Amino acid sequence: MDIQPVSGFRAAGVACGIKESGALDLALIAADGPCTAAGVFTTNRVKAAPVLYDAQVVVSGQPVRAVIANSGNANACTGELGMLNTIALAEKTARHLGCTPGEVLVLSTGVIGVQLPMGPLQSGVEAAVSALSPDGWDAAAQAILTTDTRPKFASVTSKAGYTVTGIAKGSGMIAPHMATMLAVIATDAAVEHPALQQALSAAAEVSFNRIVVDGDMSTNDTLLTLASGASGTTVDAGDPAFQQALEQVCIELARAIVRDGEGATKFVTLEIVNGPDDASTKDVARAIATSPLCKTAFYGADPNWGRIIAAAGRSGVSVDPDALDLWLIGADGPSMQLLDAGQPTDYDEPAAVSIMQADAFTFRLDLHMGASAVTVWTCDLSHEYVSINAEYRT
Repeated sequence: MDIQPVSGFRAAGVACGIKESGALDLALIAADGPCTAAGVFTTNRVKAAPVLYDAQVVVSGQPVRAVIANSGNANACTGELGMLNTIALAEKTARHLGCTPGEVLVLSTGVIGVQLPMGPLQSGVEAAVSALSPDGWDAAAQAILTTDTRPKFASVTSKAGYTVTGIAKGSGMIAPHMATMLAVIATDAAVEHPALQQALSAAAEVSFNRIVVDGDMSTNDTLLTLASGASGTTVDAGDPAFQQALEQVCIELARAIVRDGEGATKFVTLEIVNGPDDASTKDVARAIATSPLCKTAFYGADPNWGRIIAAAGRSGVSVDPDALDLWLIGADGPSMQLLDAGQPTDYDEPAAVSIMQADAFTFRLDLHMGASAVTVWTCDLSHEYVSINAEYRT
């Protein structure tokens, strides 16, 4: 999918020297005028300085003009100096854009516990402002990557005349409860702050809160949406078309994060159906999605359904083991029932292995407890994941 430019916005990605490789490491998304802004942030009790800073700006409902984002350094667990550096980065960006520091949101991602290199960042801001372009989204998407292997972006153009475009990063430290990533979504629709926040929170619940790579949660998770109104189209609160467009962008970005999970070779969809309620059904899905035993079985193309049932049983939900049905479904259609009323079926084991040898497949678990249904996207756990994270700081 191509990245669609959004009227009223320009973007850029530059290399300012945070990454020793010389790769792009500073992104800037700037609006031509004031925007309404909404945000969803990590629920980790340990929050990075930019998360604390951005949350205050977003909650205030004040207009926002830009998002400046660095990769290679998380600015987390950096104390008072870390917050001062966040503010200084906002101030520097604001001076070059001709706006106030309170109109600039800040994102950081990378190694925890290291102070931001303010010298390179100061010159990087100037370069980023100079590089701003309506077509700069790809460079911005490149500049926020850490262990990612590819940029992530999504765009939807509405029949009503507005566009929704988003970029994201995320590959490891991915878990539900906001998930772990940075994402910035821009739209040229005009949306009031309360309506935009409500729409974004709902979209996050069915997208970024439904993905898992490794079960860890970052200190820096941030999802931001800016609405410029430059299209001239006004979106009312609860508008279903806007909600659908925003959710489509969020889901595409979220699924792209799982597909690019650290060391991942399999994209696994978990469909938990007929649960007692959404919260309980999601708990069952989360238990399976984060289980190392399930994820290593996914990697090995092992249809070891016992691991899935065991994970559901320890989820905290009062599942009935004698009522569980489990299906394995291939990406191109073939499916087979592995479990019927809690008992194994006489399924074709080699055929099941063949389905799981593909790079995408689905498990559907029927709890027979109600009418709730939840979909969660996860991946396998490979040798490469261990290598990436064992050597992350070396």
